[in-house]
Amino acid sequence: MRFTKHTSRGAGPLVVAAFLASACATARNYLDPEGPRHLGGAARAPELRPLLRIVSFNIEYGRRIDVALTLLGEAPLRDADVIALQEMDAPGVERIAATLELNYVYFPSSRLSDTGRDFGTAILSPWPLVEPRKLVLPHASRIKGGRRAVTIATLDRGMDRYRVYSVHLPSPLGVSGAQRRDQVRTILADVETSADPVLVLGDFNTREVGRLFEEQDFLWLSKTVGTTTRRSGMRFSFDHIFARGLPGAATYEAGAVRDNRGTSDHRPVWAVVQLP
Repeated sequence: MRFTKHTSRGAGPLVVAAFLASACATARNYLDPEGPRHLGGAARAPELRPLLRIVSFNIEYGRRIDVALTLLGEAPLRDADVIALQEMDAPGVERIAATLELNYVYFPSSRLSDTGRDFGTAILSPWPLVEPRKLVLPHASRIKGGRRAVTIATLDRGMDRYRVYSVHLPSPLGVSGAQRRDQVRTILADVETSADPVLVLGDFNTREVGRLFEEQDFLWLSKTVGTTTRRSGMRFSFDHIFARGLPGAATYEAGAVRDNRGTSDHRPVWAVVQLP
């Protein structure tokens, strides 16, 4: 993965310039919990395996779909049971789903004025995705005024069901730490309505919320994967996978793809859980 290195002396002006440029753009929010929504796919369910492969990938405004498709078709991302995508629009989600023969659920949270495109999160899987929902989070970003929404669906994997949340929280410039914690608590309150095991994954734009999930008995599968994005020469661990109620979840491995071939400013993260 290629990153531009900046000295600490130049990092401050760069961040300020990025903030001012972003502030000129605005977002038109989709606050209706019913939509817009995009559902589709006619995937043929694969054979059951004693493994659950989980992937999350922020594809930076859904621009480089060709390269993203190549990555998603290679180990360790290949043959995922569930993929959570962030910064997507409907055409990008539909193309990935069609190429990889996956079912999908996509809820945009807003339309951005600078790109003229929808912006939101998606869930894709070779297994049926049922009970699709959108969870609108509190607190608009102070940069573009966008309100983020979580895409939710239940993965019907043979005898097992898993409720999946695809999450993208605002940047550290967009909301305060207290507001971000409010957003996570909104997700955790929704989690409590699930009788099924739960997966919450995506771009959280921070590492600090991990403890909130651990306090609610989640296993932090991505806790030790290291850097998932770099900005202004600094490294961050922003992309994560949390699981609760998975049988056998204590036996797992996880990582981040180190070379994303310039697809995004984020690295895809993955986890493989050994099921009984």
